[in-house]
Amino acid sequence: MNVLFISPGYPAEMAAFSRGLARCGAQVTGLGEHAVHELPSAVRHALADYVQVPTLVDTDAVVARVREYASRHPLQRVECLWEPFMMLAAQLREALDIGGMRTAQTELFRDKEKMKQALDAAGLRTPRHTTATGADAIRAAAASIGLPLVIKPIAGAGSANTHEVRDGDALGAAIADVGEQREVSVEEFIAGEEYTFDTVCSGGRILYENIAWYRPKPIIGRAVEWISMQTVNLRDIDRPQLAAGRELGRRVIEALGFRTGFTHMEWFLTPDGEAVFGEIGARPPGGRSVDLMNFTHDFDIYLGWAEAVTGQPFTQVASCRYNAAAIFKRARGQGRICAIHGLEELRRRYGPHIVVEDLLPLGAPRRNWKQTLISDGYLIVRHPRLDTTMEIADSVGRELQLDAR
Repeated sequence: MNVLFISPGYPAEMAAFSRGLARCGAQVTGLGEHAVHELPSAVRHALADYVQVPTLVDTDAVVARVREYASRHPLQRVECLWEPFMMLAAQLREALDIGGMRTAQTELFRDKEKMKQALDAAGLRTPRHTTATGADAIRAAAASIGLPLVIKPIAGAGSANTHEVRDGDALGAAIADVGEQREVSVEEFIAGEEYTFDTVCSGGRILYENIAWYRPKPIIGRAVEWISMQTVNLRDIDRPQLAAGRELGRRVIEALGFRTGFTHMEWFLTPDGEAVFGEIGARPPGGRSVDLMNFTHDFDIYLGWAEAVTGQPFTQVASCRYNAAAIFKRARGQGRICAIHGLEELRRRYGPHIVVEDLLPLGAPRRNWKQTLISDGYLIVRHPRLDTTMEIADSVGRELQLDAR
């Protein structure tokens, strides 16, 4: 199978997906903006060919270039796992008349309002919602829905530019951040814990299910600098309190007609046990969450995804051995990393359970914490017991500190 893979070298996880396709025997052609020699070596080894374009943003030019390439090298699939270019992938499928999601269906996974409208029509529980553009429209929507509420970009990814609004001052700050020209979703605030429902599907059949728990909810963690956000991948997703979320996730996938690939849904579990839809993407989660799945099961879900999209038997067996948690750290101060505190003691206490250490080195410039979940680095820990996993993760959050100046 000849597969065109958009942006095979960025974000970083794309290298592993490229490798998965190659291991399945696919002939992988990369499509991107960078010269081939600038791609990570793991990506170069996975690619059979590469098409460089000046920019992926110029859709007409990219479609023309890929049409010309496909006239000489026929393609059977177009894959994209990076949110900004999901619609480009759909347009290429239409231009080449090959299988996979087209633009109308892809829009349901990109436009948060159309997404919720489709699920409303299917009788699924979503927050009360509407769209608005500009200060006057946002204020009118807020008055209609009532406080507290959430304001988020219609076509955003993750929790970027997402605001929890509980009073007039917060509403004004949210409006100032999103601007007058950006269309946003204004929706009911749902109290409770936030989880994911992630799947790998083939031909409309779910091959693998995953649930992760955000500690705290991203809307909180992305707003408060000192918080060390956690994503906790759960070993036991058969717990009764998660059943409503799993059923909601399955019905969402069915209602949106998703067939093949990765999905990443976020949902809320309210204090009274109700599962409420948040949003869904036709892609894997970011923030090293796919790695957490691998550490939970000791398998290779990058390869599993490739098996699904190339129509091969799915060989990844979910062993449910561990809970796995990623803890993201933000340095104190500004400038360059000058000190790392607490790491040696954490290694001494929890060494066998720390499976990844990826912190910025001394001398590296601190990252903008508002623009990246990864922030200034992270640790991944795992343990069979959930309470012990949380204890280790919380210790990392409290005791591991990076200083910058």
